[in-house]
Amino acid sequence: MIKNDLVYGLQAVTRLLRRHPKRVTGTLAALLLGTGVTAFGVAPLAPDAADLPVRQVLEAVQSLPTEAQTDALSSFRFTLFRSETTRSTDTVDALLKRLNIDDTAAAAFLRSDANGRLTLLGRPGKNVTVEATDSNQLLKLSVRWATDDEEKFTRLVVERDANNHFSSRVETAPYSRSTQLAGGVIRSSLFAATDEAGIPDAVAVQVAEIFSGDIDFHRALRKGDRFSVVYETLEADGEALRTGRVLSTEFVNNGKTLQAMWFRDPTATQPMAGATAAKGGYYTLDGQSLRRAYLASPMEFSRVSSGFKMRFHPILQTWRAHLGVDYAAPTGTAVRSVGDGVVEFAGVQGGFGNVVFVKHRNNHTTVYAHLSRIGVRQGQSVSQGQDLGAVGSTGWATGPHLHFEFRVNGQHQDPMTIAKQNDTVPVSASALAQFRQLAGQVKQQLQAAADTTQLRAE
Repeated sequence: MIKNDLVYGLQAVTRLLRRHPKRVTGTLAALLLGTGVTAFGVAPLAPDAADLPVRQVLEAVQSLPTEAQTDALSSFRFTLFRSETTRSTDTVDALLKRLNIDDTAAAAFLRSDANGRLTLLGRPGKNVTVEATDSNQLLKLSVRWATDDEEKFTRLVVERDANNHFSSRVETAPYSRSTQLAGGVIRSSLFAATDEAGIPDAVAVQVAEIFSGDIDFHRALRKGDRFSVVYETLEADGEALRTGRVLSTEFVNNGKTLQAMWFRDPTATQPMAGATAAKGGYYTLDGQSLRRAYLASPMEFSRVSSGFKMRFHPILQTWRAHLGVDYAAPTGTAVRSVGDGVVEFAGVQGGFGNVVFVKHRNNHTTVYAHLSRIGVRQGQSVSQGQDLGAVGSTGWATGPHLHFEFRVNGQHQDPMTIAKQNDTVPVSASALAQFRQLAGQVKQQLQAAADTTQLRAE
């Protein structure tokens, strides 16, 4: 009976919700709201803050001693570091003034000290670093410069001792080496591209030397050719002082990719890549030496003004065979031997003017004519790339240029084809595993340099 009543009641509620849903919902909401308001209304309130008791607490505070701190601050000293570059017009006083050094004793010492005068005065471009007190008194002065030694630099040090006396010394110290990655795109010339990429000229010269047997940098470069290079920077006390060796390089010339890396074969017993075994040389990444018997050109950079062909002679005013190659270049441009040999003649000879003949192996002879100066003597042994003299206009010449010939058994040959006819020497079998491991690292470095160039171009 109770169960039936419960069921009947639930059915009645359901019918009511269906007929009047809004009314029932509103009634329930009002009931719930009323209940909540009631609960809020009967909640107890906190006591008034004004009725709370107040109590005052007093504590004695011990002040910290300040005398020791004041003494420490008054005796505190600090050192200032400054640097400046020497100028050709510098005096001791002018240099110290730019360094903000106000020290009559230091100025007097530098004027009288032989080391200081020889190093600082009249020698522009040297970086000078000083340490000074907070009152601009000189504590230490250092100057660093490069010499012909690729392992060590020279440093002048001037110091003040505890007795307020100055002393100077000149010493040598080893370079620290860092590696730089760079690259560029040819738009007009190699030097213009390296300048745009911020690459030192010494690196551009090395790249040209490395690929001189495969690329004629006078006339074979194409707009859009690109290159990547990894090279050393030699640092003296954290200051970049000179450019070191090119460690690896890649050159894409007219769609052809050439790669080279520096490697020292520890087992080699013969000179390789233009150097002794102890110094190493350049190889392709598959292990072939890049050194050939002859360089592609007797000058690093110039312009071919007349090739190996028939031409109208500008002085004799007749058509005749031009049995060499003329390179237009300014007077004084260095001329180098294209290969190892012995100077067969060095002096004046007819229309050649000042001329040098170099005898090579296999009855090969090279001729360097119209020189403004001669830097070798007859009978002297010369190596590939060695300076022979300088471009001039002596003899039968209408302007400064180098006339260059290549002869085989006394017969003239086209010099432009000589460098491409030489065989190369591979890495020794015992060093091949070491070479291949290094070559794998070189490929990654060259790719990183190429990626850097591409990002800069974008």
